[in-house]
Amino acid sequence: MEVVPAASLICGVDEAGRGPLCGPVVAAAVILDPARPIEGLADSKKLTERARERLAPLIRERALAWAVAEATVEEIDRLNILHATMLAMQRAVTALRVAPHEVRIDGNRCPALPYPARAIVRGDATEPSISAASILAKTARDQAMRTLDLAFPHYGLAAHKGYPTAAHLAAIERHGVADFYRRSFAPVRRIVEAR
Repeated sequence: MEVVPAASLICGVDEAGRGPLCGPVVAAAVILDPARPIEGLADSKKLTERARERLAPLIRERALAWAVAEATVEEIDRLNILHATMLAMQRAVTALRVAPHEVRIDGNRCPALPYPARAIVRGDATEPSISAASILAKTARDQAMRTLDLAFPHYGLAAHKGYPTAAHLAAIERHGVADFYRRSFAPVRRIVEAR
């Protein structure tokens, strides 16, 4: 068995779903394997959906370790979106089956972790492990929205993924606020209060 030098155990962490009006916020943690590089890693927002869906299984197959975790709608409403995001990131990192040497987190703050960690603004564009995490988080969250869409097609979740588009807001006005909506978010709260 090949021994990986400890210094190469860099864990990248990113989230998806801070801005949407519904569903969980999802975080992923990835430790890439330097011996099994993955071509085409980039910030998930810069990639097409097709590219993300192609890369996600490669990341899961080639990474030394990866984990995806979430914070629920109830946790988002109770804690606020920032603290819920930190919780999801914490859960993803602690679910890894390999202990990282360092954790690099996209953004400007770090959750409480049992490992050395640093925040990197726009890290998803510069750090391959964070790019990989952003792809896993985004594809997992998109899949959750497609699954919800099968049960609640009238909200159009498969198309807008829960973001506050005009069509989405109109659908909430028309069909009401389902249990998977974030009532602490202003557009949803306004609809709830107007009823």
